[in-house]
Amino acid sequence: MSKNKSTQYWLLKSEPSCYSLDTLKKDGVGVWDGVRNYQARNMLRDEIKVGDVALFYYSNEQPIGIAGEMVVVKSGYPDPTQFNKNAEHFDALSSPQAPRWYAIDVRYRKKYKRILTLAEIKNDPVLQHMAVAQKGNRLSVQRVSAEHYLRIQEVLSAV
Repeated sequence: MSKNKSTQYWLLKSEPSCYSLDTLKKDGVGVWDGVRNYQARNMLRDEIKVGDVALFYYSNEQPIGIAGEMVVVKSGYPDPTQFNKNAEHFDALSSPQAPRWYAIDVRYRKKYKRILTLAEIKNDPVLQHMAVAQKGNRLSVQRVSAEHYLRIQEVLSAV
């Protein structure tokens, strides 16, 4: 991580049945792969850097929301699942010479004492402006402002 670079914050979505925060904790470091949206791919490839903090967001689960945190330990590299014919995320149009999809490596940082639900996010005067709270925003990789990250810490530390 460069000395001049400040930490960026992200929200990464996963279905717990596919990959959970508890699995990441057990693994220590995990590969964040299988992202098949070009806008999200570009963030993985070009913007997310080592040392950035990512919020682990459970989608398609009850409750839907932010469960914990990860730290990026390896910036974007070609997602190996795109080349594996037996993988769920295989892409026949991709090749090692011209990869279409990217992955990052993340390390478990912490699990929150509770999930910050999407409903809470939408009802909070500060957090309601997060991308995840906006109608129609379904991206699996989203930028989070420092202001929003700090507000999440504040909400989750309140008794």
